[in-house]
Amino acid sequence: MAQGSAPPPNGSSIQGLLGEALRETNDLARKEIALFRAEMASNLRSLIIGLACMAASAVFAVVALIVLIGAFVKWLATIVGSEWLSALIVGGVLLLVAVGLALWARSALSLSTLAPTRTTRQVRQDARALSERVSG
Repeated sequence: MAQGSAPPPNGSSIQGLLGEALRETNDLARKEIALFRAEMASNLRSLIIGLACMAASAVFAVVALIVLIGAFVKWLATIVGSEWLSALIVGGVLLLVAVGLALWARSALSLSTLAPTRTTRQVRQDARALSERVSG
């Protein structure tokens, strides 16, 4: 429908309005999909940069921990009088920490922990409420 022209008779004005509404809806959907793609591309770039920085940080943290553990072993060796005994003590403590963290992580990552219990409960409540409305 051109701007400034008189509206067509009633029979075709509804069809024209519906057609125009469908075209505008289609254009709006296309624009929103384009916006979504652009936003996701930007978010993906940020995610990749963040992951790269996190990986670099992890590498430096591991190197720093190795240096600090070595220094701690040498310091403990001056106290216990034996470098192998201090290395054994430090290694044993670190092994206990690693096992404890692994056991905690295993329980935190179990499938029952990851299940969306609140969402499931809410969906059940919504379904119950809808069935009560329909039957009542």
